Amino acid sequence: MNLKISGHHLDITPPLREYVETKLERIVRHFDQVTGVTVLLSLDNQKEKDRRQRAEVILSLKGKDIFVETQHEDLYAAIDMVVDKLDRQVIRYKDKVQGHDREAVKYQMAAAQMQQ
Repeated sequence: MNLKISGHHLDITPPLREYVETKLERIVRHFDQVTGVTVLLSLDNQKEKDRRQRAEVILSLKGKDIFVETQHEDLYAAIDMVVDKLDRQVIRYKDKVQGHDREAVKYQMAAAQMQQ
């Protein structure tokens, strides 16, 4: 898995990089076909001070890219929120991809039992 972490208007410190990497390990545990991850952490210069920290993630899967972004007043909370959103989307995608194969087998077994 290729991981690229960059910052816009802020420096990526080693503890921040480590925090992002440990949070993204959860995604790889759910779905092992992740080919690349691009993380952009930024500090927006908005007038709304409660939504200044932004975290964006582009997750490249086999055959699909998933984009998730979130904003919060705390950067670590924004990272937590974006990983939660990403986790839900990856699980949904995994169920969708794997669900079609299993349904076909289930219907074939049910048809075979009806014929007997």
